[in-house]
Amino acid sequence: MTKMFFKKVSVVLFTLIIFSACQPKTADTKQSVKGSTSMTTEKSSTSQTNESGTVSTNSTQQVNQTFPAGTLIQAVTDNDFEKVKTILQDKHYPIDEVNAKGESPLLISTHENFIEIAKQLIDAGADINLQDHISDSPYLYAGAQGKTEILAYMLEKQVPDQQKVNRFGGNALIPAAEKGHLENVKLLLKDGRVAIDHQNNYGYTALIEAVALRDGSEIYQQIVKVLLEGGADKTLKDNTGRTAEDYARSLGYSEMLHTLNAY
Repeated sequence: MTKMFFKKVSVVLFTLIIFSACQPKTADTKQSVKGSTSMTTEKSSTSQTNESGTVSTNSTQQVNQTFPAGTLIQAVTDNDFEKVKTILQDKHYPIDEVNAKGESPLLISTHENFIEIAKQLIDAGADINLQDHISDSPYLYAGAQGKTEILAYMLEKQVPDQQKVNRFGGNALIPAAEKGHLENVKLLLKDGRVAIDHQNNYGYTALIEAVALRDGSEIYQQIVKVLLEGGADKTLKDNTGRTAEDYARSLGYSEMLHTLNAY
């Protein structure tokens, strides 16, 4: 009977050992899955890092990009829209840096009529009133040189400083009229912030310059009419004591003289 008892016990123990050996190692399996997930996540993050070009290991994190001084000016000079866009993402970059001539990135883009780059810079807060070494600002230059689309965007987005003048003492309107930029003249008058009767260092107003310094052609006849319709004072005299009407008469500009007499 004792032998039979030990025989049964042996069978039970053997069965338990076999059963235990057949069970899965739950803890080890879970640990293995967790490790696999961690590695996958790490690989995914690394892949995203490589694709985005950032140094962050998390695709949702960005680090400030630092660029050497002059990088923005060079990007604008090269008309590299995407490079400018990238640089402007760095909020610490000096957007109004200047070159040896005192020209800012916005002034350079205005010189070249790089419209989309200029708009980017204006949206980022570039100063439209910052003057270079010859007193040109982006606003004054855009007005004087017929950069109408850039000028319109400046007037929409920022406030031009009407106290700042060019090297001849003029505002944006005077050279716009003198150079025949009819659309700029209309735009500035419609905006209403420019002084229509401002006189420069020579006493010239926009009206006087449109008559005295040009050829009396159709475009200037239109500019004279627009200025008069906008309320320009035709009685103002320059430093020599002459009015726009005096110049029209002495130069033989009959059409202009007729228009001047009509107002």
